Amino acid sequence: MATVEVRGVHKQFGAVEVLHGVDVGIADGEFVILVGPSGCGKSTLLRMVAGLEEVSAGDILIGDRVVNDVPAKDRDIAMVFQNYALYPHMTVAQNMGFSLKLRGAPKAEITSRVARAAGILGLTELIDRYPRQLSGGQRQRVAMGRAIVRDPEVFLFDEPLSNLDAKLRVAMRAEIKELHQRLKTTTVYVTHDQIEAMTMADRIVVMRDGYVEQMGSPLDLYDRPQNVFVAGFIGSPAMNLVRGRLRVNGRATFQTDDGLVIPLADAPAGSDGMPVLCGVRPEHFSIGGEAGIEVEVAVVEPTGSETQVVARHGDQDLTCLFRERVTARPGETIRISPESGLVHLFEPESGKRISH
Repeated sequence: MATVEVRGVHKQFGAVEVLHGVDVGIADGEFVILVGPSGCGKSTLLRMVAGLEEVSAGDILIGDRVVNDVPAKDRDIAMVFQNYALYPHMTVAQNMGFSLKLRGAPKAEITSRVARAAGILGLTELIDRYPRQLSGGQRQRVAMGRAIVRDPEVFLFDEPLSNLDAKLRVAMRAEIKELHQRLKTTTVYVTHDQIEAMTMADRIVVMRDGYVEQMGSPLDLYDRPQNVFVAGFIGSPAMNLVRGRLRVNGRATFQTDDGLVIPLADAPAGSDGMPVLCGVRPEHFSIGGEAGIEVEVAVVEPTGSETQVVARHGDQDLTCLFRERVTARPGETIRISPESGLVHLFEPESGKRISH
């Protein structure tokens, strides 16, 4: 196992710069997920760690070694791809042991390592099958087994679950997390799915347009997003963001021009009249209460365990997520109350978090 360090890394494709001085430090045995929208540079960064793309400037270290000029095969990493990349003419056992065979490992060692990996991943009964005889989830396990048998210092995953159906993705998330807890190998994982990132990672790196927007534990990013982009990207459904002003006369409130008032636990000193973006997560609204905000129900989406409601106040839509059943129908009026201590404030121009 090893640390991974990305120091001031830039990447250019011709005249186009896609990574702008990225710095990321990953501890030995840590599970770090790179997340962000398509085109943010996360897969490019992973491929640079793997040695599949050249570094335009900066350094990538695995352990104490700068690996910028080290070929991929000599970096002691194993990569699991989105499309499994299995050899169709080889059995499960042959696919898993192929890299060891290329390395010239003894046959007995290959058999032993493949059997161990197959046991860990529940593939023992499938060892003689070919990829065409496997389901998508089984193929992904074989791809993971091929990485495990190499016993690398670092695992790299590039959107490994994106080809699976929703139910299987949930199951495979748990399997990959359990696998990491068992092997404790340093892992770098790329996804565009923030739920995947929240449920699996020790730390998340949120990227946008080739920059790192924030890095921290899943709950750090959820509880204290450092800017509007992270606030809107982490959490599902996305955070409500409303433009207005702070009012501090006796008690702190956020107010909009059309009369929406959200109570705040506190506000920055001397902030009366300050223009801000106010953020409230859908799950931080409760239904009812005499002092609540009167809203018109626009859409009701029951899921069984929760009810998602799109409510309207003037021209402002607010998404709410309630644990209880909601009997109100579209067009009816209800009152909703935000938890004042969980309201977020951001600068409207820069989008940066306002501490309060």
